[in-house]
Amino acid sequence: MRTLVIVLGDQLDRDSAALDGFDPRTDAIWMAEVAGESTHVWSAKQRIAVFLASMRHFRDEMRAMGRTVLYRELAPTATPPTDEPATLDEALALDVAAHRPDRIVVVTPGEYRVQESLQAAARHLGVPLSVLPDRHFMCSVDEFAEYAAGRSQLRLEYFYRMMRRRHGVLMEGGQPAGGKWNYDSDNRDSFPPDGPGRLPEPLMFEPDRITAEVIDLVNLRFADHPGSLEEFGWPVNSRQAQLAMTDFIAHRLPSFGRFQDAIWMGEPWLFHSRLSVALNLKLLDPRDVVGRAEAAWQVGDAPLPAVEGFIRQILGWREYVRGIYFTQMPVYAELNALAADRPLPEWYWTGDTAMACLRDAIEQTLRFGYAHHIQRLMVTGLYAQLLGVDPTAVHEWYLAVYVDAVEWVELPNVIGMSQYADGGLVASKPYVATGKYISRMSNACRSCRFDPAVRTGPDACPFTTLYWDFLIRHAPVLEGNSRMALQIRNARRLPAEEQAAIQAHAGALRGQ
Repeated sequence: MRTLVIVLGDQLDRDSAALDGFDPRTDAIWMAEVAGESTHVWSAKQRIAVFLASMRHFRDEMRAMGRTVLYRELAPTATPPTDEPATLDEALALDVAAHRPDRIVVVTPGEYRVQESLQAAARHLGVPLSVLPDRHFMCSVDEFAEYAAGRSQLRLEYFYRMMRRRHGVLMEGGQPAGGKWNYDSDNRDSFPPDGPGRLPEPLMFEPDRITAEVIDLVNLRFADHPGSLEEFGWPVNSRQAQLAMTDFIAHRLPSFGRFQDAIWMGEPWLFHSRLSVALNLKLLDPRDVVGRAEAAWQVGDAPLPAVEGFIRQILGWREYVRGIYFTQMPVYAELNALAADRPLPEWYWTGDTAMACLRDAIEQTLRFGYAHHIQRLMVTGLYAQLLGVDPTAVHEWYLAVYVDAVEWVELPNVIGMSQYADGGLVASKPYVATGKYISRMSNACRSCRFDPAVRTGPDACPFTTLYWDFLIRHAPVLEGNSRMALQIRNARRLPAEEQAAIQAHAGALRGQ
């Protein structure tokens, strides 16, 4: 065998650089299902199933194109066979010994741990390994490194403008379409008191034979993992991903921007795209997604603020956090600027909490493997930050429970944005708020026993108590941040006895 082409579970890209020059007479694609990739963090059933089902569909697609695929399936047994390899490097060693390739090729893995493991395995096996740039993305790691060179802060806004110019997206004669780069001020509405009204149901996909087999496998092999597979409707191949994109552009994009930050209890999808998993597994090309969204504005099918807000997430934020990950790792994963050291509450794995907003977000997460960005940032993420949870524990939870979680995108969102653990490289300040923010952006507080306006006592919202405690505890670190100055001053104006009561109540919350 000349070349063994490794295709990982988040690299299901028909146009992958690893497949350039592929010769079916001498080359083979190598894919492996290994339990270790689902247990190094305690992955939820929805996440395991979407990866395995998508991998098996990609395998069959490649074989239909005449490409040889060496594919290792997990045994559909409750207990793994004794000879089943548990990790990627163990599986690779077995197949390299059997097929003796001259070289191994892989596109840059989406997780630093995996790349290190494969490189170590190749050295041990004595086979050259080529790690190729991933051209799925619209900004290469080298291009991002060039942009970042010499900058003490790496803010999204300027990177995003550069990407708009470079790719000619939403541009008119060298200027931003509509005369503004940013329509955030138009995209922060909450729903009226009676809710969002009738919502367009997103396109869901009935499991076919392959996906049904995967669901049975996951329920058997990973029975004690969190979540449920009673409802599974994610796209697991490129055809379904294209249909999901078309459905979003036609039915939800027009209202996406205005309500992108809003939450409504019991409504997981609202106007969100549900395309992140298809993008992150490479079933969709971001250029296609951005182009389709821009075209919807050009023909008058969606307003500019909605389209700009959506494109910002893909051309801006998605590319930006990948650049952060690959230019800052491996030390980035260890950052903990606020010295947070609390364990993650056990109920993050069950949703068993009296706080309505957290219960709804976590139960939805376990049911579908999904929550939208504000639920992640300003509900589950905010509470963990205010509580003082170790950012590594927060990171491992997000990586485990969400179907779209790959470390390159998940880790910077947690370390940089959600937990402020990088001390301000990504975010200009900690994104902290009282329960009043959740009350303003959702209907959760209406059915909750806690009052977001109360700081202490049995009716106090834990978000509110912990917010003021956060400001008191971290004032020495944050008082030099001009964007936090007003919040710190407000905390210091509280009478000493009230500050003491807040801290005592916060201590009790941490002890629960």
